[in-house]
Amino acid sequence: MRILVAMSGGVDSSVVAARLVAEGHEVIGATLQLYDQRGPEKKGACCAGRDIADARAVADHLGFPHYVIDAETRFRDSVIDRFAQSYAAGETPVPCVACNQGVKFTDLLGMARDIGVDAMATGHYVRRIEGAAGPELHRPVDASRDQSWFLFATTREQLAFLRFPLGDMPDKAAVRAEAERHGLRVAAKPDSQDICFVTDGSYADLVETLRPDMAGPGEIVDTRGQTVGHHAGVTRFTVGQTKRLGDAAMLAGERQMVVAIEPATRRVVIGPRSCAARRVVGLRDMNWLV
Repeated sequence: MRILVAMSGGVDSSVVAARLVAEGHEVIGATLQLYDQRGPEKKGACCAGRDIADARAVADHLGFPHYVIDAETRFRDSVIDRFAQSYAAGETPVPCVACNQGVKFTDLLGMARDIGVDAMATGHYVRRIEGAAGPELHRPVDASRDQSWFLFATTREQLAFLRFPLGDMPDKAAVRAEAERHGLRVAAKPDSQDICFVTDGSYADLVETLRPDMAGPGEIVDTRGQTVGHHAGVTRFTVGQTKRLGDAAMLAGERQMVVAIEPATRRVVIGPRSCAARRVVGLRDMNWLV
C-alpha cells in the first residue's frame, strides 16, 4: 500500500513509519507546522521546531520522503481560538479533540486523499476493527495509554481511511524497544504531555491575551453566593479544582473545590466535594463508532 504517515517527531509515529517501511509499504511522511517554531521551546510540548527536525531525520534514516505542511492559520482558527472561547464559556476544553477533528483528520487526511495514497496512519493508541457494519473505533490493548476519547469525533468515512498500528502494542516500553531495533534517534525521546501551542507562560495568559474581557481579578463565592475570597483570574480555574483557592480552601472544616465557573461576572463558585456530584449530565456532539 501507499501510506501517508502523520509524523509528530515523537517515538510513536516514528515507529509507525518504521514498521510500515519494514512491511514493504510505500511510505510518505508529513508533519504539520502548527505554530511559529521560532518561539521558545517548552519542555514537554509537541510540534516545535526540534520535533519537525526529528521527523525529517527519521524519514531520512528510513529512506522515504517527508513534507512539512504550514497549518498555522488553520490551527489558530480551529484550535487556539476555540480553546479561548471555551474558557470564556466556563468550560474546560481539550484542544487535542479540536486538532484531530479539524487540522489532522480533515485537512491532512484530505491532502492524503488528494495525493492518491491508500491510507493514512498515525501513532495514536487506539484500535480500528472491522465490524459487521464497517470499521469501529476501539480502545487499545494498553488501556493506560487509551486515546480513543479524544478521537471521538472521527467520522466513519475517516475511520475507513485511517490506520493505527500501535493499538495492539502491550505497552510503551515495547514501542521504545521497537524504535531501538530500527535505529531511530527518537527511541528515548520523552512523551509530549503539555499543550503544544502554549510555549511561553501559561495557558491562562494566552486565554487572557485572546480574550481580554476575561482578564482581571474576581470573587470566590460559596454556593449561596456569599463572597469567601478573591482570585487573580477566572481562567486559572476549572470545575473540580481544589488548588489556588487560598483561605477559601477550607470552610467550616470541609475541603472546598470549584463547583462552577461564572465567566460573565468573573466569579468562581466553590463548595464541598458533595456539591460537585451530578446525577444528570448534558451531552452534545454524539458520534457512535461502535
